[in-house]
Amino acid sequence: MYKHGRFIYLLALAVVIFSCKTNIQKQEDVAIVTKDTAMIDGHPSWIMQGNVYEVNVRQYTPQGTFKAFEPNLQRLKDMGVQTLWFMPINPISKVDRKGALGSYYAVSNYDAINPEFGTMDDWKALVKKCHDMGFKVIIDWVPNHTGGDHYWLEQHPDFFVKDSTTGKALSPFDWSDTRQLDYKNPVLQDSMINAMKYWITNSDIDGFRCDVAWNVPDDFWKKCIPQLRAMKNIFMLAESNKAAEQLDGFDATYPWDEFNMMKLIAKGERPAFALDSVVNHVDSAFPKNGLLLYFTSNHDENSWNKADYKTMPGASHAPFAVLTQTMKRSVPLIYSGQEEPFLDSISFFYKDTITLGKYGRADFYKTLLELRNSNAALAGNASFTKIKTNNDASVYAYLRQKGTKKVLVILNLSNKAVDCVLNNSMIEGKAINVFSKQAEDLKRGQIFKLRPWDYFVYSY
Repeated sequence: MYKHGRFIYLLALAVVIFSCKTNIQKQEDVAIVTKDTAMIDGHPSWIMQGNVYEVNVRQYTPQGTFKAFEPNLQRLKDMGVQTLWFMPINPISKVDRKGALGSYYAVSNYDAINPEFGTMDDWKALVKKCHDMGFKVIIDWVPNHTGGDHYWLEQHPDFFVKDSTTGKALSPFDWSDTRQLDYKNPVLQDSMINAMKYWITNSDIDGFRCDVAWNVPDDFWKKCIPQLRAMKNIFMLAESNKAAEQLDGFDATYPWDEFNMMKLIAKGERPAFALDSVVNHVDSAFPKNGLLLYFTSNHDENSWNKADYKTMPGASHAPFAVLTQTMKRSVPLIYSGQEEPFLDSISFFYKDTITLGKYGRADFYKTLLELRNSNAALAGNASFTKIKTNNDASVYAYLRQKGTKKVLVILNLSNKAVDCVLNNSMIEGKAINVFSKQAEDLKRGQIFKLRPWDYFVYSY
């Protein structure tokens, strides 16, 4: 009896030791995690009037490295960028790799740096530089699947969904360069959480943008996010348009329905007031405090659907960009090169450097980003009132308000000139036209002359 009990004890001890070795990520060179505990409406306070700029490291410079990107920080700071979202910085699998360089989203190791970008020391130095300049930093995380040669495939084959006939790890959808993770396995769940903790502890990042978050079970996020937040007051962004992810603890999700409607309006296939239906759907289906990542482009939409230079071409881009910056619940996104603007698709699997230098939209974005930062009426939890016009088929107008602070937005979402009348007393008062810098005394019933794709933004 004693020998049997001792055997079980030793076996259990060995399992614990093995589990610690395989599931707890490396903790050497531990960084001090910055504490910032202020919350507003369930979110980190700094994101409520914040914004996100998506960094495609591979394509941002000819060198495609962290060090080569760093000189752009001051320019982005001057433009008003607050949060930098770095696309996946992990090594890319070589098995079943697509193209010459592979997909950023086919990760071969969750606790390492893509050597094409530099070293771990380079990454830590970049994050520290960002923090010293006042930026927040979030990284792209790929929890739904790994690349085709992630070391877990050998060390932990039970972490993956298997083909019932061949026993081989399956690929999700038609993503042949990846392998689907199996979240029914609790050891996988703990290993994934530990991997995410590693980046908070080791490089003091401020959050995660979680790829394909909608295909990862809700129970995992409910387990994961509180553990991460116990370490730091992080921002969690889900690639999902489901309310479930916000209920799971994510701060923000993607407003795909609104974005798709914006594209249809830009084509002239829907009237401006068609936005109401999708906005009302979000209001009825999503948590009242949930935030949305509004955008006119991102890495997927640019590479595969030619956003924004084809989906919202020419002058039509501007009013929709204003909408993303000022809409209710909005955390606005700007993608690498939009400030140029770089009017081409950026390759996913090959080197395809973005051409920067003219920054033709930089002042436009700077005006909007500075307004978000200075006027609390654009905070994620500020009120939103749709303002009826004499031509709602073409014009979308609304008022944001928080306390005594207000922002009035008037957008001509059509290719025709419009004389717009706002017959609503809420617009009355002394305000600054944020683009012309002129003070105006706005009156109920006054006429706003809008050129095709024109816009007015007033700050009270």
